Amino acid sequence: MANVKKKRRIGIWIGALAIVAVLAVITLFMTHRYVYDTVVEKQSMVYVHRQWNSAQLDSALLEVLGDKQVVNRVERLLSYFDFDATAREGVYRLEPGMSVWRVALKLARGSQTPVRVTFNNVRTIDQMAERIAEQLCFSKADLLTALQNDSACAAMGFTQATLPALFLPDTYEFYWTVTPQAFVQKMEREYRRYWQDKREQQAEALGLTPIEVATLASIVEEETNKPDEMGMVAGLYMNRLRKGMPLQADPTVKFACGDFALQRILKKHLAVESPYNTYRVTGLPPGPIRIASKQVIDAVLNHRPNDYLYMCAREDFSGYHNFAVTLAEHQRNAARYQRELNRRGIR
Repeated sequence: MANVKKKRRIGIWIGALAIVAVLAVITLFMTHRYVYDTVVEKQSMVYVHRQWNSAQLDSALLEVLGDKQVVNRVERLLSYFDFDATAREGVYRLEPGMSVWRVALKLARGSQTPVRVTFNNVRTIDQMAERIAEQLCFSKADLLTALQNDSACAAMGFTQATLPALFLPDTYEFYWTVTPQAFVQKMEREYRRYWQDKREQQAEALGLTPIEVATLASIVEEETNKPDEMGMVAGLYMNRLRKGMPLQADPTVKFACGDFALQRILKKHLAVESPYNTYRVTGLPPGPIRIASKQVIDAVLNHRPNDYLYMCAREDFSGYHNFAVTLAEHQRNAARYQRELNRRGIR
């Protein structure tokens, strides 16, 4: 009888242990699914701001993950990791196939993803700062403050007038949380890398510094957007520089007047007192009149020599120019263009 009771108790214990084991397996299975099942279906970027509260983080995760329950699971793990948005500000790329665990771990570790920052077709430092601020964490005002630091500019070999030459429009990688100072430092490294060796030697062969090449390129870029014409325009201005003739570049007059929208340059514009007015001063202006593109800089460096000294917009308004070697030929070209301006009522 005692043996029967003993066997019964053993059976009960074995049954209980079996139930516990089954529950443990189920719990383990559910926990594994809860933590390790795929929750990211497509590549997405999560932006985390340092001033965010939990509700704002919740909203950002929900926008990317699309499931409130999944977001809750991520945030429980983040709570376990003692996540702090202030210390983990940044941009995080979530890849397809990532689990709750991997999402939370990426955020908790602060494993930021670099962002691609592009700026092109900008004239001024102000426009560039606005474009950059749209893509990075700092503000336009923060970047302008860094750029308006004369001692920092001088340390890089620039002045406020020549600073546009530092920036080479392109696409670059940065961490979203980069500081304005670090942004400028990287731009300086890119500038040095771009100009080292071959291009610097090409500039020297033209009798120009890299900054002077960028200044000339800025004028060429304002004169024409036709790649097949850029080298001819550069050659014309190089001829004028060598002969000591004023460049008489209309874009420099527009810059001096502060109005690039001018369609017709009149005598009152030519009379403007400014070191940028190349109708009144000889040589290159103090600095670039816009942030020149790499394409135009290379067009200046690689231009084929020509004999042109004059140019005038074509009367067909195609964006191309008529080039001339002699003043008489140029005056005929200019007369045709002036007649077309009058016919179109452009004053």
